[in-house]
Amino acid sequence: MNARRARILDAARWCFLNFGFARTSLSDIAQRAGISRTLLYRSFKNKEDLFMQVFEDWMLSRLPLAMDAVQAPGAQGKRLFAVCQRVLLEPWSDMEAAPMSSEFLNVCQGLSPEVASQHRTCLLECLGQVFDDPEVAHVFLLALEGLVEDKPRLDVLEKRVRILVDHFTAGAA
Repeated sequence: MNARRARILDAARWCFLNFGFARTSLSDIAQRAGISRTLLYRSFKNKEDLFMQVFEDWMLSRLPLAMDAVQAPGAQGKRLFAVCQRVLLEPWSDMEAAPMSSEFLNVCQGLSPEVASQHRTCLLECLGQVFDDPEVAHVFLLALEGLVEDKPRLDVLEKRVRILVDHFTAGAA
């Protein structure tokens, strides 16, 4: 990905998380990225296209890192926590203080259910490799999704993830 595109996607993500989808304008994004609106239109069809690409880049780009964590040496619990860091804790740290983070996730799933589904499928694959059991992986994912329902602070979410990982890997070699 070229540097300008990365700068645009980062600027757009910041704007969407802080202003919300409806209140973010392409002018806001262009200004934050330090480019003209015309240049922004050369790369993205409209605000919806840009939003979907922000979501896709932000979420799907983490999956290879999660797979690396799965394949790394170490105990099952350590690898599982590393996967959770890549796909949940790191993005959550970006979203935690953002005033429109709840809306961001809702709009992401509404505008791009395919990307959300692809992310979930790939994450299940990672978890399935850690657990070597697709049913356990699915239950873990459901529990993981439940940990964020009340929009906890990052430190609280990290404690919850550690408890969940410890519970699911207790007795594992």
